[in-house]
Amino acid sequence: MAEKNWHVGSTLPIAVQAVVCLAAAVAPARAFALSDSFAPPSYLGELNPSVIWEALIAGVVICSFLAAIALWIHSSLRRTRRLQLRRNAFVSSAMNNLNQGVVMTDAQRRIIFCNDRYLEIYGLARSDLWADMTGPDILELRRNRGVLGGASDDEFYEKATSPNGLITELPDGRAILVKYFVLPNGGSVATHLDVSEQRRLSRQLASTKQFLETVLDNVPACVAAKNIEDGRYIFANSAYERFWGFSRDQVVGKNARELFAPNSAASIEATDRAALIAPAGQYRNEFEVERGATQRMVASIRIVVRNESNKPEFLLVVFEDITDRRSLSQELESTKKFLELVVDNIPVALIVEQVRDGRYLLANRSAETILNRRREDATGLTASDIFNPKEAKLIIARDEAAIKKRGMITEEHPISTKDGLRLFLTRRATVLNDAGEPQYLIKTHEDVTDRRQTESRMAHMAYHDGLTDLPNRAAFLQALTQMIEACEGTGEEFAVLCVDLDGLKEVNDVFGHAHGDKLLVEVAQRLQDSARGGVVARLSGDEFGLIIDGKQPEAGLALAQQIGNAIAGEFQIDGRPVRAGVTTGMSIFPHNGADAASLLANAGAALFRAKQKSRGTISLFQPEMDQQIRDRRVLHQDLSMAIKNGELSLAFQPQGATGHSVAESEIIGFEALARWQHPVRGQVSPAEFIPIAEESGLIVEMGEWILREACREAASWPKPLQIAVNLSPAQFMHGDVVGLVHAILIETGLAPGRLELEITEGVLIEDFDRGLALLRRLKALGVRISMDDFGSGYSSLSYLQAFPFDKIKIDRAFIINLGRNPQSAAIVRAVIDLGHGLEMSIVAEGVETLEQLAFLAEEGCDGVQGYLLGKPLPIGKYAGLVGRAEVMELALKTG
Repeated sequence: MAEKNWHVGSTLPIAVQAVVCLAAAVAPARAFALSDSFAPPSYLGELNPSVIWEALIAGVVICSFLAAIALWIHSSLRRTRRLQLRRNAFVSSAMNNLNQGVVMTDAQRRIIFCNDRYLEIYGLARSDLWADMTGPDILELRRNRGVLGGASDDEFYEKATSPNGLITELPDGRAILVKYFVLPNGGSVATHLDVSEQRRLSRQLASTKQFLETVLDNVPACVAAKNIEDGRYIFANSAYERFWGFSRDQVVGKNARELFAPNSAASIEATDRAALIAPAGQYRNEFEVERGATQRMVASIRIVVRNESNKPEFLLVVFEDITDRRSLSQELESTKKFLELVVDNIPVALIVEQVRDGRYLLANRSAETILNRRREDATGLTASDIFNPKEAKLIIARDEAAIKKRGMITEEHPISTKDGLRLFLTRRATVLNDAGEPQYLIKTHEDVTDRRQTESRMAHMAYHDGLTDLPNRAAFLQALTQMIEACEGTGEEFAVLCVDLDGLKEVNDVFGHAHGDKLLVEVAQRLQDSARGGVVARLSGDEFGLIIDGKQPEAGLALAQQIGNAIAGEFQIDGRPVRAGVTTGMSIFPHNGADAASLLANAGAALFRAKQKSRGTISLFQPEMDQQIRDRRVLHQDLSMAIKNGELSLAFQPQGATGHSVAESEIIGFEALARWQHPVRGQVSPAEFIPIAEESGLIVEMGEWILREACREAASWPKPLQIAVNLSPAQFMHGDVVGLVHAILIETGLAPGRLELEITEGVLIEDFDRGLALLRRLKALGVRISMDDFGSGYSSLSYLQAFPFDKIKIDRAFIINLGRNPQSAAIVRAVIDLGHGLEMSIVAEGVETLEQLAFLAEEGCDGVQGYLLGKPLPIGKYAGLVGRAEVMELALKTG
């Protein structure tokens, strides 16, 4: 302790030592000088003894003083060295106990200090370091140990010197923040801090923020937030952007007066102030805003969000456009708890799932139907906790597929609900985190059970005959194409049979169409029995198609003979014996055609030849049968001259309002139908010349003639009845159909409201957008638009959704079966309900019996058309209905 104090005291003890030493040296010398026995050497005799002694004494004093100084210097150096060692030990201890790794280098980049934390971070030992080790040397050591990352030395120093430093990712997942500082003396100091936990917390915060923003961006309501102090927006979701037409960047940082019209800004600010003074901290109201040139009514809820100190921090704004809904309902409940309803009122079930463990984080009220429990009870659970094992396995597999794809997956699958098994349309979208890894899975579930059932019925209608329920021509061609693809290149053969039912016309003429329809049903059943599972289709009124594989032509001929024998048997129709027969034409793949159209056409040509020979015969296609095609070409040439030669005429079939009897069914209009009186062939059926006209493009010219003549005729009627005219899809694709209709209305003087244009879905199938635009322009003229032959083709519900048709005409194929086929009645009833739900009137075609009329009247069908009211005849036959009979009678009386 004395030694320590010595070294740490003042320099006074050292001076005392010097004086003591000097006194000790002078005292003996002085004694010797005064002694008599002392005699100087002889060679000093010449000098004064006193001088000599004084010189000696001075030398001794000087030596003593120098010795004291040397002793003092030595002592000071020892004290300084001990202080330095203590200071170094203190600094080293402090540096080694830092939570950061520290490395210091001198101007020659040699390492002069490296603390223990640095070695601990990178898994190094003191023994790994050597004398005169440089900074690059230790970087190379770390690179060899795999704890440097992929950066080169230059990249390391460049990024570490930057203000943000360098983040090094270690193999064990730790993240090290390195900062490098250059000292004024040319040396450097580098710090190494483990920021793994800090980065994890930052990512968690960013993840939470991204989750909330993603949820808000996927809700349909407009959501925004603004500062309370200055009213400037700090957030706006996608729905808000869409409503106002502003991007989020344009909104954030601005207030209402900088964004909106003065009146709208005033309303918004007044609502904000009301929310701030509201006792409950939230305020609901409805007010008008200006969006462009229109006024929109919005339902708003504003909530004052408070911080931990219960002080207002920002204002949350949620609103929706209720302009259309307000006109239908003024219920206050529509805006009750609007903030919660932002998600809950989405018309589909919404579920947000955490990818990491599959737990549900969010579910709206609609999702409770799927989850079979309250959404609060579902939060934190997994699919395995909620659904039965089979359903859970299926749901988890589909979730994993969506996560793996990292995109949108849409599919339909059944889910058990309290109402039983329902079909849901599920959309799955994966949300990625900053690292590009799946973090959340957003799922929406839409119950499409009823829609799919309706579409299934419609699809069945599109590809099946309404009377026999056999596949129709479109379905037959599809099956034929599939058969060709299966047999192509294999050497296998199959036959296509066109079977024409003989005697149907006679049955219709003698017993009526109702008996003929029942005969067709019975024939269809016998054809199916004969085909034994093969493809059987109804191609047209009395023509059927079949496909038979096996060795040809033997297998085809055998089936044709079997069909002939089956149909030859007597039929019992309503207790009456009826006999019929069949005539068959056959083509063989691949010899008579390589595609479906060719095979069917050639089988039809063979059928035509068989009919020419004799009813009840079987004919194989031969190349010379191409003459039929040549005949069609001749018919086409004749048809091109028919309009110019005045061979075309119009027949008119009455349309009536549905009543329980013919007398009660008031005639409200007529449909104009084309007829062709050929100078040689006589009356040519529309079924023959209309397809030729459509294929060749003559339908455009013919359609213009029909439209003009029908409008001219209707304009001359004393009674302002409706006139319906069919428009072909070709008329929409070629020429200006809107301009044509407008010009004809002006030319004939017919009121637009009396003209009804009937179209089929072909108008929209060819070019949906163009067809839809043309229909809207036609409707703008004031004419009525009806969907003709509904149910006979594709009849997509999307067409009814896309365009507000005035009328839907149910195809006669469904009407003729009423009273016998429950499915037909159900379909007709569904179409009537569908049309009325869309505010469209319904007309049934092909009404031929009082029972059909009564059914339609009972079901609320608006109009009927068919032989029961009247056949297509020249308008002179219906003079009384159009008001001409009274005029003629008056003329006779006054003449």
